[in-house]
Amino acid sequence: MTSFVDIPNGVFPSVCSLDCPDQCGLLIKKENGKIVKVEGDPDHPVTKGFICNKVRNMTERLYDEKRLKYPMKRVGAKGEGHFEQISWDEAIKTITANWKDLLQNDGAESILPYSFYGNMGNLAAEGMDRRFFHRLGASKLDRSICNSAGAAGYKYTMGASFGIDPEDTIHSKLFIFWGINAVSTNMHQVSLAQQARKQNGAKIVVIDVHKNQTAKFADWFIPILPGTDTALALGLMHILFAENMVDHSFLEQYTVGFEQLREHVEQYDPITVSSITGIPVEDILKLARMYGQTSPAFLRIGNGPQHHDNGGMFVRTVSCLPALTGQWAVKGGGAIKGNSAYLAFNTANLQRPDLQQNKNTRVINMNLLGEALLTLDPPIKSLFVYGTNPAVVAPAGNKVRKGLEREDLFTVVHDLFLTETALYADIVLPATSSFENTDFYTSYWHHYIQIQQPVIEAYGESKSNVEVFRLLAKGMNFSETAFDDTEAELIDQALETPTNPYIHEINFDVLSKKQYVKAEVEFPTKLPTPSGKIELYSEKMKQDGYPALPIYIPLINDSDHPLRFIAGPNHNFLNSTFANQNKHVELEKEPVIVLNQFDADLAGVEDGEKVRVWNEQGECVLKASVGENVLRGVAVTQGLWGADDDTKHLVNSLTPDRIADMGGGATFFSGRVSVNKL
Repeated sequence: MTSFVDIPNGVFPSVCSLDCPDQCGLLIKKENGKIVKVEGDPDHPVTKGFICNKVRNMTERLYDEKRLKYPMKRVGAKGEGHFEQISWDEAIKTITANWKDLLQNDGAESILPYSFYGNMGNLAAEGMDRRFFHRLGASKLDRSICNSAGAAGYKYTMGASFGIDPEDTIHSKLFIFWGINAVSTNMHQVSLAQQARKQNGAKIVVIDVHKNQTAKFADWFIPILPGTDTALALGLMHILFAENMVDHSFLEQYTVGFEQLREHVEQYDPITVSSITGIPVEDILKLARMYGQTSPAFLRIGNGPQHHDNGGMFVRTVSCLPALTGQWAVKGGGAIKGNSAYLAFNTANLQRPDLQQNKNTRVINMNLLGEALLTLDPPIKSLFVYGTNPAVVAPAGNKVRKGLEREDLFTVVHDLFLTETALYADIVLPATSSFENTDFYTSYWHHYIQIQQPVIEAYGESKSNVEVFRLLAKGMNFSETAFDDTEAELIDQALETPTNPYIHEINFDVLSKKQYVKAEVEFPTKLPTPSGKIELYSEKMKQDGYPALPIYIPLINDSDHPLRFIAGPNHNFLNSTFANQNKHVELEKEPVIVLNQFDADLAGVEDGEKVRVWNEQGECVLKASVGENVLRGVAVTQGLWGADDDTKHLVNSLTPDRIADMGGGATFFSGRVSVNKL
């Protein structure tokens, strides 16, 4: 079979690698061996040929003159960005020599891998790398920065990451986008909602802390105070029970604990909930009646509210709502928090945890990187960073960067660019883009497995994660055959999934021929909860030290600063990805902080002027956007802008590194700040 790489001109199938639920099917146009255009695949059943600006302008990223072409070693001080070119042979020898010394003198746990899903390819994110670090015996990383709190909360109610098929939402008559700016982060769900609006007269409601693009698209925007979403969900339950808008037959057949829940939510009356959430009583009543009287009704549960101290409990609570009204039994009704359980592959086969000799190896939460680098005992002596940019992305960013400055910390970064984190590295390795790799992809929203085969030659001397960790294994003299597996073999091993009834007879060859294959999804009648039912009352939660019934717990009030601070995503970046591309920066314009007119007046701040945003952790300088797009007492920024010599844009310098109530999750959105005239 001829490789796509060997064909200089033509159009080739592909898949988007970004950490986005839509995971679009793509078509790649090549001329003279280079990608000249990235388009959506019109034949993809869900994404149907339209793509976001981030991907449409991908060629600028692929061929950016700043892209790394060869390995480099640091020749100046950490953070200065002075490097010189070296060979791959020297790079691997330098890394492995340092690690062999650490193994002998400090032990394997002095080495920490730090990675996330900058590339959602399963081999790139959790393949040969996991095998290598298991065999090495390095400290384990708890990769909990994104959705782990919500995943834990949803699991208590539903057992696993099961939702409805998003393709069925064209039948929905009510969409509630709760804490998700879907226009920017799940655009094809917005498209499905728009279709349902035209075909069924569906209504679209957005609940969020900020009147963002999705809120402006909605029929009704409900602004809410940050961290109070659980109270609103409980208030809706109160009204659903009080006005008999629940499905008794569904509750009796498919749930556990509805009688206890009915009694429990009596305390969450509309007046009480209004005082907590900032939502008028009449709007709470209107929303509850709209939800209770409309079918099919669909909840799109976003990641936003789970980035609070009480984030896991929010998702545990809101995921009870479709059961109360029996919407799980209606086509187009129910909810989606995530759908990854339908496409679950054999992670043990892929990651090979059996290679880890010490089963009690220490685990370090990635949200605590700054604290770990500065205070952990015994200390981390080496850091290997890939698929993420913690100097910008991790919470409590000033602590992280101070930790990265340590002269006794041997740091390696594998990336496409000299990121803010790479500036602190001792060795920098050039990474391939997804279009240069073989990999497979599993969406956490739609139900399709997709394959990526290389479309272009590797850029410069760049190498994939799989290649790099094969080289490191050889340099460490690891003899296990697990490090010899090809990408095709890794994919076949991962897709050998006897425990997942939804995918079978799918392998590398099948994906190569078909490009994408849909899981044979059927919403489970027996859930993987202890009872096999939807658990409105959870004995497992009680055993784990949580309340058995959903409950509102206020955010931790960690300071006297007046504004609740939300550092959310923007439209043209994905975390820090694209923040260094001129095209995307031009589209996004500049970093701003959105303030209510009342708070701006108190601070003497005018719309459009630069302001100092600060707390005890640090400060930023941002442009004020003043109006009524947030409630009083709320400040919202959008996007992780890169470092700048003239201004301070690193907003995660202001975010707390506390751990959420469940799943080890991040609490990015539970901090507080003050705003002053500059």
